[in-house]
Amino acid sequence: MKVLMWCDNLATRRDLESAWGTVGLTVLKKNTVEVPDCIVVDMAVRNPCVRIAELRAAHPQVDIIAFASKFDAEAFAAAKEAGATEMAAQNSIVERITRRAPK
Repeated sequence: MKVLMWCDNLATRRDLESAWGTVGLTVLKKNTVEVPDCIVVDMAVRNPCVRIAELRAAHPQVDIIAFASKFDAEAFAAAKEAGATEMAAQNSIVERITRRAPK
């Protein structure tokens, strides 16, 4: 399974890439031309809702999961309005994505 991840925090990005790589998932580079199976967006990136809307336009059939370190109902509502399929807490994003991987 190919995951396109938008996360500017290097430590978080490294941890997620490592966890997903351990179970056989591939994390795509931001500038990839490959179609991802899933898109993950950290709500801490600059203008996350703009990014989500752009990704939704580019990949209308792909699930977009927005995550944040703290629950913020307004931010998650804005992400949903921008095109996010699901919301997740940062501490559950690894499991949320690995559950989607084919067995």
